[in-house]
Amino acid sequence: MYEGAVQELIDELGRLPGVGPKSAQRIAFHILESDPDDMKKLATAIVTVKERVKFCTVCGNVTEQETCSICRDPRRDPTMICVVEESKDVIAVERTRSFRGRYHVLGGAINPIAGIGPDQLRIRELLSRLSDEQISEIIIATDPNLEGEATATYLVRMLKTLGIKVTRLASGLPVGGDLEYADEITLGRAFEGRRSMS
Repeated sequence: MYEGAVQELIDELGRLPGVGPKSAQRIAFHILESDPDDMKKLATAIVTVKERVKFCTVCGNVTEQETCSICRDPRRDPTMICVVEESKDVIAVERTRSFRGRYHVLGGAINPIAGIGPDQLRIRELLSRLSDEQISEIIIATDPNLEGEATATYLVRMLKTLGIKVTRLASGLPVGGDLEYADEITLGRAFEGRRSMS
């Protein structure tokens, strides 16, 4: 345990996701040893992002304006919505250059242990978009983990009554992976999502 400001910094850094006590301590001492001007830039960037950045009123993605650049882009296909958990997932999908529709960011996934149910996610906003817009397909791109699967199942049950095509991203074996190291669920999904080669 350190005194005063150093311990307070370590405690605050330790509250960040993925930063354990040792990492928090390492980062704190890096901050202490760094050039003061560099650390002022870091502090300014943190304050600026909290002041300027908000969530798109349409899709929930991060933006500095009322709507994000994707929602404002007239070249995007307005009939397809890709539903993701977080804004970082939008970036991941965009990197593929395979999707030219629009997005809907839920703001998380259903996780009863953490007290996150459907009401804490942006599901009502999604339903509102479906009634206002001409949507032909919803692509569910939640994470392939327990929480993501629970969220996807919930959305599929709710959306299938609306008569809109609902699809789920395929999941399976990674390129360069070995079959012997694949878990049963991943291998099973790879079989389910197989495609014709002829």
